[in-house]
Amino acid sequence: MTAPYSLDLRERALARKAAGETHREIAAALQISPSCVSKWTRRERETGSLAPAQIGGYKPRTLSGECADWLRQRIAAGPVTLRGLTAELAARGIKTQPRAVWVFLHAEGLSFKKNASAGGAGPA
Repeated sequence: MTAPYSLDLRERALARKAAGETHREIAAALQISPSCVSKWTRRERETGSLAPAQIGGYKPRTLSGECADWLRQRIAAGPVTLRGLTAELAARGIKTQPRAVWVFLHAEGLSFKKNASAGGAGPA
């Protein structure tokens, strides 16, 4: 996805509009589409700002708040697997995927690594 147009360009376009130019004239002079000018005009009228809207990140993470606190406590209690945590979360009514659990654990810096002393198959 491309980056939004700069605030400076948006301001220049609306300054030209205030001076009486048409959307098509502004678009040709600034090498943008006429729809940009109309959308920026509407945005300024509705919000009072020309700043671009947030790109991405609208959906809140499922594993946050009280659920995140529970996950931290559960990890501290002992060894688990991603699928095991996913199943425990499902039992608590939180529908999620192992990938989402991994992303949460990675972001929190939480992990459990197997080692030879934990009973795993190590070198003989």
